[in-house]
Amino acid sequence: MLRPILFLHRWLGILVGIIMTMWCLSGFVMMYSDYPRLLPAEQVQGLAPLQLPDARVWPEVRLEPDLRLSAARVEMMAGRPVLRITPAADPARSIAQMRAAPASIDLATASPITGLSAAEALAVGRSFGKHFGIGGTALAATPAGIDQWTVQTFRRHQPLHRIDYSDGATAYVAASGEIVQQTTRTERFWGWLGAVPHWLYPTLLRQDGALWSQLVIWASLLGCFLTITGLWVGVARLRRNRHGKIKSAYRGLWWWHHMSGLLFGILTLGWVASGLLSMNPWGILDSEAGFAEREKLTTQMPWAMVTGALGRMTSLPAGTVRLEIAPLGGRLFFAAVSAGGTQTRIDAMGRISPLARPELAAALANGPPIESLQLIDVEDAYYYQHKYPVTLPVWRAVLRDAERTRLYIDSRTGRRLRAFDGNARLFRWLQHGLHSFDFPILRRRPLWDLVILPLLIMVTLVCATGTSMAIAKACRDLRRLHNRRRRNSRPPLEGGAA
Repeated sequence: MLRPILFLHRWLGILVGIIMTMWCLSGFVMMYSDYPRLLPAEQVQGLAPLQLPDARVWPEVRLEPDLRLSAARVEMMAGRPVLRITPAADPARSIAQMRAAPASIDLATASPITGLSAAEALAVGRSFGKHFGIGGTALAATPAGIDQWTVQTFRRHQPLHRIDYSDGATAYVAASGEIVQQTTRTERFWGWLGAVPHWLYPTLLRQDGALWSQLVIWASLLGCFLTITGLWVGVARLRRNRHGKIKSAYRGLWWWHHMSGLLFGILTLGWVASGLLSMNPWGILDSEAGFAEREKLTTQMPWAMVTGALGRMTSLPAGTVRLEIAPLGGRLFFAAVSAGGTQTRIDAMGRISPLARPELAAALANGPPIESLQLIDVEDAYYYQHKYPVTLPVWRAVLRDAERTRLYIDSRTGRRLRAFDGNARLFRWLQHGLHSFDFPILRRRPLWDLVILPLLIMVTLVCATGTSMAIAKACRDLRRLHNRRRRNSRPPLEGGAA
């Protein structure tokens, strides 16, 4: 039984071992540098101060009065105000339509924005660079196809223009005039060494989402199988010496692989299995946590109500760069967002209206009973930051439903920020916990680094030694096979000795 398992382990160790070693080496980079992406807060940071349009423009915007909106915001685009809306989900609309980018309307002309010229895209890029703080000058806007840094968003926002800056930074402008991606030369360099190999993310592969997903899933499954067989072989190859002490049957590099595999094989399996879970294979941890509660909290607003309130807006808090709807419990409110991320809640009459606990409790009353509603100003086991900051304070609502759903709600606007049902909590511990060691006791750095770095070094040793030995063993076997075939193919000698 051991021989076929050892055979499988060695030959799987060539291809899968190379991938696992690559995962380990790129993991060192991922500890400090993620995939380059433009975060929502950074997108806001790149906006110019908002100048509300003349109230007379709103009746000219040609939208159906009863069109229900799940999102709507007003912001500047290269010196003129624009409206961006997302219609509410509708069963009659296709998934592709519901995932489409927000529709955009130029409020200077009340006409839809369907695309930008290169000159318009360059103006958007210059405005973004100025307010975001890019040190270089926007040099040119060129049509951009799908590339390594837009593979996630290209189809949703195409056609794109790429803005190149003199300092090596790039930004991507969507057909709507939004900046949807921004990278620096340094981020791209580390992205190639970190996220791209770690996620098996080259453009050629990732642009086919179904193929990429299956490849990652099956590579991870084979990695789990490789690790399990390695643990089996490792235990089976232990021996007792004449003094009764347990020792390895191997020497040299084989000994290092054997011992490190026994000591850190379970950790290796945990990292590969939790990486597999990040793909949620076959929907085993699907979650709709907080979806129904979000719908009840926010409520879809008809365009007639939104446009009426926007027409009454005459002034905004100083520094506002974006005005977006933030309905709660069937009532219309707005959030005035500053470049620094500050949000001020405004009612439909334009008055500042801070969110109070009774109002939030009343909005939540339409759903399952509330077990607890607490304002927290420190992170907990589910709402915390690792690489990206979180908003504090927030309201934490625990519902008395079958899943004991947890909701984390923005204390400024009433928006649901995160939600956890049973599957979401399980995913948090099995994926984020095991893969990133996001445990409360290790949350602070550099403690997290001091724990992860030595563990990752040892797992890299397991994978790298196993891979190198599997390749060396395969090369020896192939040479023996080649030599045997050469000997067998030689013609027999004729005659005898003289």
